[in-house]
Amino acid sequence: MIAGKFISLEGVDGAGKSTHLGFIADRLRGQGREVVVTREPGGTPLGETLRELLLHREMDADTELLLMFAARQQHLAEVILPALARGAWVVSDRFTDASYAYQCGGRGIPAERIAVLETWVQRGFAPDLTLLFDVPPDIAEARRSAARTADRFEREADSFFSRVRNAYLDRARASPARIRVLDARQDIAALQVQISALLEGLC
Repeated sequence: MIAGKFISLEGVDGAGKSTHLGFIADRLRGQGREVVVTREPGGTPLGETLRELLLHREMDADTELLLMFAARQQHLAEVILPALARGAWVVSDRFTDASYAYQCGGRGIPAERIAVLETWVQRGFAPDLTLLFDVPPDIAEARRSAARTADRFEREADSFFSRVRNAYLDRARASPARIRVLDARQDIAALQVQISALLEGLC
């Protein structure tokens, strides 16, 4: 069996990832592929329990980071790696780039400490393609306000999201072949044309 592919979607809260998740899955399924759609934190029963804590309970920044990677370890072991091994394609709303953006860029945890956890949990594993939906923090905030009640992360100040966005863009500059930046200010149809082209390149 040919191993599947792993695609992650990244961006600040309100960038529009969720809008395009279903489109990507449907496009891949239309090509006859098995597709597993998942998210972080979450993706497993344990991960979803940890997600509730992470989004709604106040905690130390290091605790937050460790819980993120605990959920990620279970996610890899229970969902992502088994799906890829049987030839399925996995599309995840967030993966490890989010830890560098939120816990390093946003919270200020040194990247070297995150890298230790990444090496331990992932052992060199990374997405085949990451779509980074980039949008200025003020636009993202307006979208979040209109969409839902804010969780613990979404209540952070614009300065926090500016740091998160900058950390994401730094990651993209360091890994331009894997992380493809999409201007999320564009209308949905224009973005989906670009997404389709990137998926064809991966196929």
